[in-house]
Amino acid sequence: MSEGNLPRTEYAPQVGASSRPAPIKAIPVRHPWRWVAGIVLIILGAMLIHTLVFSTSQQPHQSGSRFQWNIVGSYIFSPLIMQGVVLTIELTIVSMIVGVSLGVLVAVMRLSKSRLISGSAWAYVWFFRGTPVLVQIYFWFYISALYPNLTLGIPFGPSFVSINMNAVLTAFWAGVLALSLNEGAYMSEIVRAGIISVDEGQGEAAHSLGMSKGKSLRLIVLPQAMRLIIPPTGNETISMLKTTSLVSAIGVGELTHWSLDIAAQNYRFIQMMIVASIWYLAMTTILSIGQYYLERHYARGSSRALPLTPFQQIKKNMRHYHLGPKKTESYDLPEVNHE
Repeated sequence: MSEGNLPRTEYAPQVGASSRPAPIKAIPVRHPWRWVAGIVLIILGAMLIHTLVFSTSQQPHQSGSRFQWNIVGSYIFSPLIMQGVVLTIELTIVSMIVGVSLGVLVAVMRLSKSRLISGSAWAYVWFFRGTPVLVQIYFWFYISALYPNLTLGIPFGPSFVSINMNAVLTAFWAGVLALSLNEGAYMSEIVRAGIISVDEGQGEAAHSLGMSKGKSLRLIVLPQAMRLIIPPTGNETISMLKTTSLVSAIGVGELTHWSLDIAAQNYRFIQMMIVASIWYLAMTTILSIGQYYLERHYARGSSRALPLTPFQQIKKNMRHYHLGPKKTESYDLPEVNHE
């Protein structure tokens, strides 16, 4: 007899009977390629540690580690290196302050309804984004060859003050000028994107309350745009810190300059580049931590839950960390009464 012709009592529970299904075993999904990738990364990491720490030099006149970490340690806090670190920080701070201020100004000009103003801002961005930073550094360093004296006076008329360009535009300030003008072009696009992301109704509401355009931009639009402006600005700051190494080409005594200068005397170029890299990594790490907490601060108005701090993330990972394979979990279904 087919199942469709069976009496109800033969293939379905009787009325009033209770049945308890067997527990369902939840089998976790296997990810074998994750294990393969993890093993490969562990092997590569072990090879890297071995060549950095335990690999011995093959040069006949050298002994010990291939990288000679004792030399790196002896120069890591050298007075010249520390002087270069301080000047690198100064270059970064001054260039970013000028660059961000210039970027905000150019961004507002780009959004102007005047074609002359917006076109001038567009030409500025086009020029400084389209030429290499090193070329700009050389240009401003040698600008005194074209203009030996800086004159101030009436345009196309008599001049009142004449200043020697070589005395004013030193190598340090030529580097600051080049880095700031270049950074201003990139920051203007970042600020402009942040302003555009704010709904136009915000500005219209501010105007209806009697605010001027500048006041509404300063008090209403820019605070809301900061959530999108801060992350790329932090990245630009980190990039600026590393880009300051280019001013070593014109003799500015920053970190890379003094590292190369010391290497030219002791012929330990690899070791001195490691010293410079350690300091750059330390400074960029500090900037990255500051950027993270600044982003977290401005995310309070847009996120229901703030992102975890690094310490909170580590605590969470340790809490959910299990040794060995995960055990199979079983789930009991509730009893079903058929009435």
